[in-house]
Amino acid sequence: MVQHVIDGAALPYAPDKLPRKDVCGVDGFLAVDLRVGTVLAAEPFPQARKPAYRLRVDFGPVVGVLETSAQVTHYPAAQLIGRRVVGAINLGEKRIAGFKSQFLVLGALAPDGRVHLLSPDADDGAPPDGAPIA
Repeated sequence: MVQHVIDGAALPYAPDKLPRKDVCGVDGFLAVDLRVGTVLAAEPFPQARKPAYRLRVDFGPVVGVLETSAQVTHYPAAQLIGRRVVGAINLGEKRIAGFKSQFLVLGALAPDGRVHLLSPDADDGAPPDGAPIA
């Protein structure tokens, strides 16, 4: 069995340690509104318990601009501006250190817990902001 360890500590998201989740069915998956958006702003969020940015993301003309708190500080803030991301926009709002987080930005968890943002391809046929994820 492979052990994912850094500085003597087991890593929380080691793929070989995470069990498969229960079946939620296609209806459960389709109930989540996943959309493409573009990051307009990324600002440090020092009030958060863990290092985070406050992100403003444009999800197109129907949804508009939404804000979230995201623990993606291993990316320089300037590198996030203009980046295409995927967000779950209908999970409800959550208060984080007095800030209203309106959606969940999606990413893959590295074994050390860092979030690597998911984004659509950036070719000429890239989907516009607000495009649903299928």
